[in-house]
Amino acid sequence: MPQPDRLPGTPEFRIKLPQDGAEARGCLLTQFGGNGTNKFLLREGSLVTAEEWPGLGRHARRFRAELRADGALVDAPAAPGRPQDGSARWVVTRDIECNSSSAAAALVYGYDTSGPESWRTDEGHPLSDYLSTGWRPPHKAWLVRGSNVSGHNLVRQLWLKEGFVSLSGAHLPPLEESDPTKSALRRFVEEGYEGAASYHQKQGLVDELHAFLTQMRVGDTVATYDDDRLYLGRITGDAVQTTSPGGLSNLRRSVTWRADSHPYDELPGELRQKLSVQHDVVDLTGVLDALDGLTGQADSTDETEVAETLERAAPKELTLPEISGSLAAELLVHDRAWLQELRELLLDEKQLVFYGPPGTGKTYLAMKLAEYFGGGPEQVKIVQFHPSYSYEDFFEGFRPVEDPETREVAFRLTAGPLRELADLASREGNRHIPHFLIIDEINRANLAKVFGELYFLLEYRDRSVRLTYSGDDFPLPPNLFVIGTMNTADRSIALVDAAMRRRFAFVELSPRTEPTAGLLGRWLEREGRDPEPARLLDALNPRIDDADFAIGPSYLMKPGVYRDGGLERTWRTKILPLLEEHHYGEGIDVAARYGLDSLRERPA
Repeated sequence: MPQPDRLPGTPEFRIKLPQDGAEARGCLLTQFGGNGTNKFLLREGSLVTAEEWPGLGRHARRFRAELRADGALVDAPAAPGRPQDGSARWVVTRDIECNSSSAAAALVYGYDTSGPESWRTDEGHPLSDYLSTGWRPPHKAWLVRGSNVSGHNLVRQLWLKEGFVSLSGAHLPPLEESDPTKSALRRFVEEGYEGAASYHQKQGLVDELHAFLTQMRVGDTVATYDDDRLYLGRITGDAVQTTSPGGLSNLRRSVTWRADSHPYDELPGELRQKLSVQHDVVDLTGVLDALDGLTGQADSTDETEVAETLERAAPKELTLPEISGSLAAELLVHDRAWLQELRELLLDEKQLVFYGPPGTGKTYLAMKLAEYFGGGPEQVKIVQFHPSYSYEDFFEGFRPVEDPETREVAFRLTAGPLRELADLASREGNRHIPHFLIIDEINRANLAKVFGELYFLLEYRDRSVRLTYSGDDFPLPPNLFVIGTMNTADRSIALVDAAMRRRFAFVELSPRTEPTAGLLGRWLEREGRDPEPARLLDALNPRIDDADFAIGPSYLMKPGVYRDGGLERTWRTKILPLLEEHHYGEGIDVAARYGLDSLRERPA
């Protein structure tokens, strides 16, 4: 059987799967698939996720099932360090020819996604850089800034009056291609702007030129912003290169602007978030429904376009499931209103911290709530902070990576758990699904160092910030929730900086108050055990002078406690050492004061 031909001039691409760093690799082919874009070859040895997410289409599900049936996808052997929490992997046993890069990406991820953006070179460039624009959606939306172009307000002076939108390309040569690829534009910018722009500026200019010249199409929605008002229009012409004073508007597209405009304060939050991205050209397709809601589609005259708009499913709203009686029973919380308050806090604040003494079930409660609200463990990621934890560990940073062929080591920009979860939560089809990041022992790290510029995003979810390493404009998606846990015996809540306290809701779990106070008694009753351990714990905690060192019930909710001699052994090796540390240097006989014999003789 003849081997498919690789598209000349294109490199190998890869996808890195979240959680365990597994990779899939492949390349573009010269042949075209049924949707008019290049086919894609998924390489033998690639790892793909075994899960199938709700956003996976019917054809992709059937394709995966067929490959699984004929042995092209088999269970991957367990790898050291790979989590066994639902992130099962399959390995590709032979090269697989896919109809498009998006079909290959869906095969790898288990949900439908954009292949041109998901597949990346080893340097991080997307596959879309090497494609024509045939893969793009039929209707997109764009923001083009023009209120301050070298001090000139082009929106007011030219665009709205003369019916066009423009971009400055003063140093570009005459463009012979009507649809240049990004790799070609990168060469033009490197040559034409040498000495006139920094490396980062040239990189941004390439992205903006590519969007304006090749991604925008006739019929797309265009928006611009001036004097706290948003103006909307429809692109009616192809890009043309012309002359203009100072080269400020020499790349143009004709636009039919709407007569009305919209105050910034009345715009939807998701749209305001996109408007905060600091680029001259911004893809607004992700908020196209919000833009359509502003216009009511009143200017849509193309019947095909109207039909496509009606066919788009109404966006699902982000919400959290109501608290069920079964959840309250499982958590042994007798007051459902307390759990309902946690739900309301998460909806309002997006992030909260459970704090209290050790053994009060903070991490357990965080995991159970996250899985319940998120719909399963797939939408939950857990990290534990420690004194040496850093921004690079948490969000993104450069990490040494070994080339599997040459064995050479180079530093690559690598996503941390928060970036991975944020990227997953913001993908098309996932935006109405709650995703949860649990940060265990959140107070044990230098929080200002770990969060960096992300502090701002915790408070302002409708904004984006420029990232330190990648330079991306990054927002925290509204469907990403954060739950932290804090052991007050390690560090008092008063020592957490004010910026952190302002951005999180704090919920105490204390052995002296419900629902924690009666938890052990309810558990013993449910398990049919002797209630004595609950009576002993109730006698112990009033004798402890510092509430931050009270003993939580989880120490006595383990099977080993109820074997022969288990209660005495747990008390001697788990509970008394904590109290000895608390009273270190005070000369107190801890065993005499807090031992089982003392508590049984003189219950408090």
